[in-house]
Amino acid sequence: MELKTMKSRTDTFSFPPSRGLKLAALALGSSLLLAGCAGNPPTEQYAVTQSAVNDAVSAGGTEFAAVEMKTAQDKLKQAEIAMHDKKYDQARMLAEQAEWDARVAERKAQAMKAEQTQKDSQQGVQELRQESQRTVQ
Repeated sequence: MELKTMKSRTDTFSFPPSRGLKLAALALGSSLLLAGCAGNPPTEQYAVTQSAVNDAVSAGGTEFAAVEMKTAQDKLKQAEIAMHDKKYDQARMLAEQAEWDARVAERKAQAMKAEQTQKDSQQGVQELRQESQRTVQ
């Protein structure tokens, strides 16, 4: 009994070698990119957020923008917990939100301080006017 080999064309359904190589490289690159994004803790964003919260506190955010400050501090704490749990996308999102809440608190505190300074100045001017009118009479 003699074995005969069957000649068939299986290469009609395969990709040309260069195209297959490109697809493999693309798939590998995409998976590395996605793994890189998901696997990196947002330490830089966390540091920026921490600095923004500290700036807001220094500007008087806890006194003049208590709600915004509490929100920023709560989100920063949630971001820290998410980083600890290696939920880096969630941590980055929370840290970004906390940064913006802190910046709002800082601006609000600055605005309220400026408004208070303006009122104090107006009161000072009023007192000077009253004083000058007394000395003229």
